[in-house]
Amino acid sequence: MLFDFFFAVRKAGVPASLKEFLTLLEALDRGVVYGSVDDFYTLSRLTLVKDEAYFDRFDVAFASYFKGAQAIPDEIVTQVPAEWLKKLAERRLTE
Repeated sequence: MLFDFFFAVRKAGVPASLKEFLTLLEALDRGVVYGSVDDFYTLSRLTLVKDEAYFDRFDVAFASYFKGAQAIPDEIVTQVPAEWLKKLAERRLTE
């Protein structure tokens, strides 16, 4: 899914590099943002756009690609089983 987003940004005229895209993927993998379209927008703009001259092009590409996307409702996040959260904590946290 994000490959298509990356190509949409490039097609809009934003000279985003593959390294910048990999930086975005790494930030997502490390949990920098989660469940918020606004947070993802900010993170992706920070990582993919290196010159403010391209902000408008990025905004158009983002809006076009993610039209209708919304944040994950809080009631879904609160319904995550406790054992899933415990396993996630065990993998990411040390004693």
